[in-house]
Amino acid sequence: MSTPDTSTQWGTPDMVSQLSRVLVRTPTTKGKFVEEGYWRMPDTTALVTEHESFTALLEQLGCQVDIAPAVDGLVDSVYMHDPMIMTPHGAILLHMAKPVRSPEPAEFRKDLERIGVPILGELSAPAFADGGDKVWLDAKTLLIGIGYRTNEAGVEQIRALLSPFGVDVFAFDLPHYEGPSAVLHLMSVLSPIAHDKAVVYEPLAPVRLLQFLQSRGISWYSVSEKEMLTQGGNILTVRPNVVVLAAGNPEIEGKLREGGVEVHIFAGDNVAVKGDGGPTCLTAPLLRLP
Repeated sequence: MSTPDTSTQWGTPDMVSQLSRVLVRTPTTKGKFVEEGYWRMPDTTALVTEHESFTALLEQLGCQVDIAPAVDGLVDSVYMHDPMIMTPHGAILLHMAKPVRSPEPAEFRKDLERIGVPILGELSAPAFADGGDKVWLDAKTLLIGIGYRTNEAGVEQIRALLSPFGVDVFAFDLPHYEGPSAVLHLMSVLSPIAHDKAVVYEPLAPVRLLQFLQSRGISWYSVSEKEMLTQGGNILTVRPNVVVLAAGNPEIEGKLREGGVEVHIFAGDNVAVKGDGGPTCLTAPLLRLP
């Protein structure tokens, strides 16, 4: 375990401040997408080109993008948001519940060490957690969803790592939805787009979560069931009110634009929709500037 770096080179105080540096992974074209990953079979050529276009868009929006190499066989490893939690104090490597994803944190450690990101800690059994189940509201407030990908032991280990820094961790139970094989993360129902605004899929959102957002003065745009299934609720914010959204979600795109949000669209039918992972899932933020 490395000593956390206190410089401004690394760290994310929330999920909406200016995204300065981000880590992505080239998607593999070799692996059991359907049998082990539960994808709808992608066009592997389009999978790669869509990811390249997505990376180029991030660079156009001012992000420094570090690109990790593909890992053959690990079809979900393109979803870099899940193997770790980036904190203002270093990275927390997670222990993942989905069997095909269990090797990913070790690969992620290599990527972080290669570029010099400090590691604050690492989860161990019986804890498990996915990065998609966490939402930073601010540098002192972390929300975590408990479901099939994150358990109570995972929450407690994360809380123990962050409590010395005065971070409050709030946990919310996620619904069964379609069961253990389905991807239902906290970020499936909640995407912050500004310090006081979010996109929410209300039918699956925990009541206590909605009440918590209201208590913090956060309002939201509601995404439909149809567009939740095409990653319309999984939105990457590059700075307040400037977001990246997968193509094919005109309803929420229209709502956001009407509300003054700057929306950038990328084609992600293969790299996002067929693997049930949106633009946030494709990124591991390393630095956001408050």
